[in-house]
Amino acid sequence: MDRRRFFAAGCGTFLAAQVGCRGTQTGEVMTADRKDTVGSHAAGAETYKPLIDEALGKLLARQGAAVHPVGHPGVPPAAKRICFVGVENKSSEDLADIKAQLFEVIDTRVNTSGAFHQVSRRYVEIGLRDLRLRPDEMLKPENLRKFQAVMESQGAPFDYLLFATVTSGTTRDNDRTQKDYLLTLELVDVHTGTPDKESASLRKLYKKSHGLR
Repeated sequence: MDRRRFFAAGCGTFLAAQVGCRGTQTGEVMTADRKDTVGSHAAGAETYKPLIDEALGKLLARQGAAVHPVGHPGVPPAAKRICFVGVENKSSEDLADIKAQLFEVIDTRVNTSGAFHQVSRRYVEIGLRDLRLRPDEMLKPENLRKFQAVMESQGAPFDYLLFATVTSGTTRDNDRTQKDYLLTLELVDVHTGTPDKESASLRKLYKKSHGLR
């Protein structure tokens, strides 16, 4: 093959790679009966939705039973005022936009449970910002008293603090990786310091395949 023909063939291959092999992206609305897409590299909706359903369902059921004592028919119990501090990520993965969605889902579920009154997230963010506090500093007595005072000044007193923590454990076996995801919810009575914890776990297997090189 002479130089001119070789150059032409090379240009044709290059153009085909640039134009003919260009990928496209499409989308479709998923109906309620469709299963969530399983993430290939990290946890997503298929992992966190079941964790919330299990852990929060058990915690709300137990706490709901505690505020509806037997023997007092016709007397509605006072709703527990809960301050949801936020979601702390201690896993090996970046939660990205899922973190905000976890907060909203938990916040909504608590507030619509019927036995609880959820303090507005906006008040919580203002209180934490004004005091320059991190969620993990909330249980120090001095910090808690200051935070309670700020929240009461906003007309948003509370009886309980709710913490959510995401952790993960990794087991590797050559081209296979198992990750154990754990969601822990901790409800703390700020008047007595009594905690109530509930957790849910889910295992997920990741496989890596090697194509032709």
